[in-house]
Amino acid sequence: MKRRGFLAGAVLAGVTSMWMAAALAAGPVVIDVRSPEEFAAGHVAGAINLPHDQIGSKIAALVPGKDTPVALYCRSGRRSGLALETLRGMGYTKAENYGGYEAASKRLAGGCSAGSKC
Repeated sequence: MKRRGFLAGAVLAGVTSMWMAAALAAGPVVIDVRSPEEFAAGHVAGAINLPHDQIGSKIAALVPGKDTPVALYCRSGRRSGLALETLRGMGYTKAENYGGYEAASKRLAGGCSAGSKC
C-alpha cells in the first residue's frame, strides 16, 4: 500500500512539473498586484492576485525560479513598479512591469510589442 501511495505522489509531481513547464513555455507568470477587491472586479485571464505589499513575502511560494518570466500589472503601473523593484532586489531577473490593467491585457493578448506604449 505504501508503494502505491509513493507512486501516485510521484505521478502527481511529474504531471504538476509538466503542467508548470507547459504554462511557462506559453508565457510569463502574470501577477496582478492590485487589491483583492480590484482583482475581483476584473483581471487578466490566468492572472494570480498578489498585492504589491505582500509580494516580497509570498512570491517564492508561487514563483520559486528567479529566472522565470513574470509579468506584473496594476491599475496604472505605479504599484507594479514598486513590486518590480522588490522582485529585482530579491534576484528575479525576468520580472517586468506591464503597466496598467488595460495595457497589460493588450500586451498579453499580443496587441502590443515589448517596450511599446499601449
